[in-house]
Amino acid sequence: MAEQRRDQRGGRDARESAGTAGETRRRSVLPEEAHAWGALVATARRTVSDGLVVGTSGNVSVRVGDTVLVTPSGVPYDRLAPADTVGVDLDGRQVLGTLLPTSELPMHLAVYRTTDAHAVVHTHAVHATAVSTLVPELPSVHYMSGALGGPVRVAPYATYGTEELAENMLHALTDRSACLLQNHGTIAYGTSLDQAFDRTAQLEWMCRLWLTASSVPGLSPTLLTGEQVAAAGERLRGYGQGERAAG
Repeated sequence: MAEQRRDQRGGRDARESAGTAGETRRRSVLPEEAHAWGALVATARRTVSDGLVVGTSGNVSVRVGDTVLVTPSGVPYDRLAPADTVGVDLDGRQVLGTLLPTSELPMHLAVYRTTDAHAVVHTHAVHATAVSTLVPELPSVHYMSGALGGPVRVAPYATYGTEELAENMLHALTDRSACLLQNHGTIAYGTSLDQAFDRTAQLEWMCRLWLTASSVPGLSPTLLTGEQVAAAGERLRGYGQGERAAG
């Protein structure tokens, strides 16, 4: 797709533009930002190794104070180093680095401006993207929908990197921590990079589950009610070492 083609050539273009982009650099990387950048790069690499993106087609960001660290446009994640740190303020002005931020920056900033997110993961996961072309909402085939706030909506299609797409995404994210992007992919946020990634992975798994169940001839998957999903969501809020339930 166009976004992926742009990303494939973007690594070269971004580095060639370093002289221009460098003029926007305002300060040095703080220690906490350097630590967060390392975690961001590790998460971005995991989206590739876990099959959630191909090449540089997705993007990841993390908020440190009023600065948003974000993957650059078109640079393969296995090539990213500490010197490649890219950061913008909440208005999108670049304050760190010389590489160009991801083309999907409007979506990331929209999430940070309107939620308590500290990390955002955007992917082109295959099963989730397939579901986004079929239904306006992922059917509630599993109780993990509750962990994302309820049934996962599909944001109407808009050209990648546009404010229109960011606006469509925000509507789909109302009272949710993840949504599908029609004919595009997924976006999820959390209080940490680990949580944002885990929500992304859970969403892809649920989409694969629904597609698998729906493919059986003559049968339709049993779906959970809104009340059942809500009850699971309440229980999942306390899930972990302090509770033995769920699994």
